[in-house]
Amino acid sequence: MKSLLILRHAKSSWKHPELPDHDRPLNKRGKRDAPRMGKLLRDEKIIPEIIISSTAERARKTAEAVAHASAFGGKIILKKSLYAAGPEAYIEALQGILNEYSIAMIVGHNPAIEELVELLTGETHLMPTCSLASIKLNVDKWLEVNNHSKGKLVDIWLPRDLG
Repeated sequence: MKSLLILRHAKSSWKHPELPDHDRPLNKRGKRDAPRMGKLLRDEKIIPEIIISSTAERARKTAEAVAHASAFGGKIILKKSLYAAGPEAYIEALQGILNEYSIAMIVGHNPAIEELVELLTGETHLMPTCSLASIKLNVDKWLEVNNHSKGKLVDIWLPRDLG
């Protein structure tokens, strides 16, 4: 059994419209919410062993803030393929994870994040910015994760629900 944490990037800024979408930074709320999600992971004792993130600035900065606040000790793997992609790209990224890792976190964008949660659990959930879903996957190897994998949704945390 593998545990998957699916995190949508924190709230981004539209303050500089000249920036390409890929380069938009986090706004004030995003910079506040991401560390709170990391603290939640630490408090819940579900610290990822590997983090894979989209290369977009807002996703990368979210992953870094969550990693730091959760006491994650590894290196964040950046994948350009997760930017402006569908859930298939996320599944492909998961399939490349080494089996020694039991808890993985993937950080990305909507609509792919909501579609991935639905694909893996059969449940539809809104995933506002910086939302985190925890899923138990009934697989022994990450390579076994595919469009037909059915996992169990353990919990979803929204930033507004955190104190």
